[in-house]
Amino acid sequence: MNDWNTIAIQCLRDEAQALLNLIPNVDSDFGKAVDLILHCQGKVIITGVGKSGHVGAKIAATLSSTGTPSFFVNPLDLYHGDLGVVQPDDIVMAISYSGQTDELLRIVPSLVERKVPIIGVSGYRDSLLAKYSTAHICIYVEEEARPLRLAPTCSSTATLAMGDAIACCLMEARGFKEQDFARFHPGGVLGKRLLTRASDVMKRDDLPVASPQLRLADALILISQGRLGVCVAVEEDKVVGLITDGDLRRALERGRDHFYDLTIADVMTRSPKTVSPDTRIIEIDHILNQNKIHCVLVVDQEDHLLGIVDSFRTVL
Repeated sequence: MNDWNTIAIQCLRDEAQALLNLIPNVDSDFGKAVDLILHCQGKVIITGVGKSGHVGAKIAATLSSTGTPSFFVNPLDLYHGDLGVVQPDDIVMAISYSGQTDELLRIVPSLVERKVPIIGVSGYRDSLLAKYSTAHICIYVEEEARPLRLAPTCSSTATLAMGDAIACCLMEARGFKEQDFARFHPGGVLGKRLLTRASDVMKRDDLPVASPQLRLADALILISQGRLGVCVAVEEDKVVGLITDGDLRRALERGRDHFYDLTIADVMTRSPKTVSPDTRIIEIDHILNQNKIHCVLVVDQEDHLLGIVDSFRTVL
C-alpha cells in the first residue's frame, strides 16, 4: 500500500518552495501591474485557457470581492464575438503559463490596436505574451510537483498566489476594511458577523437585575431564572457591577458559614465589560475571548442597561 501521507507532504513541499521562489519576480513590472489596476476606470477582464482559465476565474472572484470590478471571459468567446465586452477604460489580464497559447494570442492584436492595457501572466519573460504586455508578471517554476512533475500543480499554485498578492496590494492601497468586505459578502457567515450589531442579538427582556444590597442566596435564584449565568447590579438605573454563578461558587467555597450574610456588592465585579448597541458581533467575540468571559453588558452613554449578549448569541 502506498504511503499517501508521504506523497501528499512532498507535493505540499514542492508547491511551497515554488511560491518562495516567486519572491524575486515581485519586481517593477509587478508594481506597474498593480498601479494599472489601481488607476483603472473600468473593469479588469481576466482570460485564460484550461487550468489557467480556472485559476483566472478565481482571481477575478477575489478581485471583485475585494473592491476591484472584475470578471473572467474565455478567450475563445472573446475571439468569436465577445471582444466588444472590452471597453477602452478596461484592463485585460491574460494568463498562459507558456505565454504561447494560440487561443489566447489571437485576441492580443485587437487589444493592442485598441490600446487596451494588457497584464500578461506567464512563466517566460521571452514569450509572445510577455512581449506584447503592458506589464508582465513572471510565474516561472522550475518543476511541477512530484511524482510525475507533469500536471499543472506548482505553476497553477504560483499563478493563484500572484493573483492573491495583487489583490492584497490593491486592498492596502484602497484602504479596504472589514466593513467593505462585508458589503460584498452579505450572505456569508463572515459578512453577517461583520454587519450584525449588539442591538440585533442582545437579550432585552426579563434581564437578571438586582440591587447591590441583595443577598447572595436571593441572587442565586435570579441567576438561575435568568439562564445567562449572571446577575447585573444596578443602582439608580445605572450598572454598577456584575456577579456570575462562578462568583457565587467561589464565595461559597471561601466561607460557607458567612455565605448567606454576603450581598452582591461584596463579591461583584465593579467594572464589568460593557459595549454600545452599535458594537459589532465580531468585536464582541474578541472581547469575550480576550477576557475569557461568556457575556458582555450592552449599555447606553449613561450606563443604563439595554441588554446582554452572551457567547451563544454571537454564533450566527
